[in-house]
Amino acid sequence: MGVRRIMNLLSNCTLCPRNCKADRGNGQVGYCKVTEELVVARAALHMWEEPCISGEAGSGTVFFSGCSMGCVYCQNNNIADARAGKKITIQRLSEIFIELQEKGANNINLVTPSHYVPQIIQGISIARESGLTLPIVYNSSGYEKVETLELLEGTISVYLPDFKYMSSDIAKKYSNCSNYFEVTSKAVAEMVRQVGEPEFDQLGMMKKGVIVRHLTLPGYLEDSKNIIKYLYETFGDTVYISIMNQYTPLPQVEQYPELNRKITQKEYDELVDYAIETGVENGFIQEGETALESFIPEFNNEGV
Repeated sequence: MGVRRIMNLLSNCTLCPRNCKADRGNGQVGYCKVTEELVVARAALHMWEEPCISGEAGSGTVFFSGCSMGCVYCQNNNIADARAGKKITIQRLSEIFIELQEKGANNINLVTPSHYVPQIIQGISIARESGLTLPIVYNSSGYEKVETLELLEGTISVYLPDFKYMSSDIAKKYSNCSNYFEVTSKAVAEMVRQVGEPEFDQLGMMKKGVIVRHLTLPGYLEDSKNIIKYLYETFGDTVYISIMNQYTPLPQVEQYPELNRKITQKEYDELVDYAIETGVENGFIQEGETALESFIPEFNNEGV
């Protein structure tokens, strides 16, 4: 698809499963809370991703403002609500990619990129012409349209989606998307189709593949187990499963008392044990105290 046709997707926008049809190309704000103008809140080396993504040098993360999910417990809610970030051009985005490469990044890590796919495709193309050689990581909520992912085939090396919910009731309550499982299961299948079996370099950095993340929410251990079971039975060792315990109860969840706590070590250990018993071998777990606000980076337009 040509550049003009890709950019036209921002008018009557249906890039994400919300299908809000906002005319973002003419300044209308979509469900994602942004127009077609690129807004980036941070571009820097990030050390807190999975070991095969961050490594010792760090992942070259680019945090985009806006989000098509809008989870009530969002750990990055100030950028998800588009309250932080700086407007930049596609040319500047391509320069940021090159600058992160020059800083020694292991990859370019696009965080919450779904609503900017047309601009990102152009930015990567320009950067490749200017010498960008790093793998591109697509780090998303998992709530993706297959048709949008198809636009990225050949551009993305590593997919890093969340898989948040199995239950439609939980998905509706906390993210206003009762069809989350239906949509995300198809999206992950498309990601696997595109990049196939995982591959690593001599330093253990992932060069291509899919890592599916699951953030464990307090009180929803059974839904978490169902997700692990589904992922392993469906994709086996083709995907890595990252089981995360870093949920942090921020002020906006006070009206959801069941979420107003961290998960316990007992809950997390039970989920990890379940994954092992299920047969999961390709996976990542978190150890130590990760559920801290300091784990969340400061979105101060660094590197933008």
